[in-house]
Amino acid sequence: MKKKTIRRSYYGLITGAIIVGSLATLLGYSLKKITEFFEEHFLEQVYMWPWLSFVLPSVGITMIYFTRKYLFKGKKNKGIAEIFHTLDNRRDELPFYKVPSHYINGFLTVITGGSTGIEVSTVVATAALGASARRKEGVANIYKPELVCAGVAAGITVLFGSPLAGLLFGIEVISRKVTRTMLLSCGIAVIPAWLFVYFFDSSKLFDFSVSLWNTEAVPFVILLSILAGIAAVYFTKSVIFVKERFSAIKSDFIRVNFGAILVGAGIFLFPALYGDSYHAVSEWIAHDYMTFSLGFMLPLLGIVLLKPLAASLTLGAGGDGGVFAPSLVTGALLGILLAVCCNHYFQTDLILLNFALIGAGAMLSAAIHAPLTALFLTCALAGGGFNLFIPVLIGVFIARYVSGYLCQYTVYTYRRKKDGILFNLRS
Repeated sequence: MKKKTIRRSYYGLITGAIIVGSLATLLGYSLKKITEFFEEHFLEQVYMWPWLSFVLPSVGITMIYFTRKYLFKGKKNKGIAEIFHTLDNRRDELPFYKVPSHYINGFLTVITGGSTGIEVSTVVATAALGASARRKEGVANIYKPELVCAGVAAGITVLFGSPLAGLLFGIEVISRKVTRTMLLSCGIAVIPAWLFVYFFDSSKLFDFSVSLWNTEAVPFVILLSILAGIAAVYFTKSVIFVKERFSAIKSDFIRVNFGAILVGAGIFLFPALYGDSYHAVSEWIAHDYMTFSLGFMLPLLGIVLLKPLAASLTLGAGGDGGVFAPSLVTGALLGILLAVCCNHYFQTDLILLNFALIGAGAMLSAAIHAPLTALFLTCALAGGGFNLFIPVLIGVFIARYVSGYLCQYTVYTYRRKKDGILFNLRS
């Protein structure tokens, strides 16, 4: 009787994972494609009429504010933290309204210039799909974490075309533990997503191909990894700082429009900050033939410094998203910046595409604390990406260590200062 019950529960888990994986695939792919279409269209308008860079973010974030207030009854979106909360507290649910809420708000944020991406919106929406499937009668009711992670794994797979990245993200980032049932659910869920990508859309995020890399570039890979770890901490601290400051603004009108106008000002100066900015990475990689000049380097440096800040302002003002796309973009542009500088000053022959991918993977690893996910996801970003497996492997682990060390150091320093302040007050 016990074996029969266990077998039935496994059948329910497998069924649930297939259903969730299929639905998450359709959700993630549709959000990806309609966002790409409208983002490209609006960006063309911004290039033609630069003043739109001040208008579109305000319109987009204002629309998000009203959808949250009236359509979703004032319920706020808190990103991936919502998933962790529902997994850590068995009684807490991830309600189904999170699916349309993050879908709509993530779409509106990116197409109107909000400097984030749809990845986190997709992750939370697909996680809510998994949680909702778990509540259906006869579909593995006891496997809440497994089905939540299954939805996330399928969503990441269809966004980046990598089933390994989807599987590892679901386990390494969301579940944070490896069990037989977790491997089973995530492994099954990524199959429909991978099949869909394979047969219907196998295009890469960056339309370039990696051919080779040289071992002489390893010292520069290490340097890039250290810089990416530092940049990830800068990004994380920026998000925390901006959100704290914006939460103190009592007026919703001022908070939304102040943040949107600042984002718009950044886009006015650097149109590459618009939306997820993946288009900017492709444009800069295509500049491989260009020689070193201030006209080439200063805008690139400006985007590297401002992209994390623009993303932080977008989130602080009320936009939907997270650190995923900004980390990939900032890391990629940081890699291009380093490669161009080294080629000019040290007469090296570093390949811009290679260093863009290594920088993207390194900063993503440091930002989400998931080196294995970042490794396989990065290798799927361009054709022949697995030719860079070794340097990307070096980059993701060094950057993760650097960011972890800096975070521990800053927390320790803060506590020491706080203790000193408290000691002085008590004296």
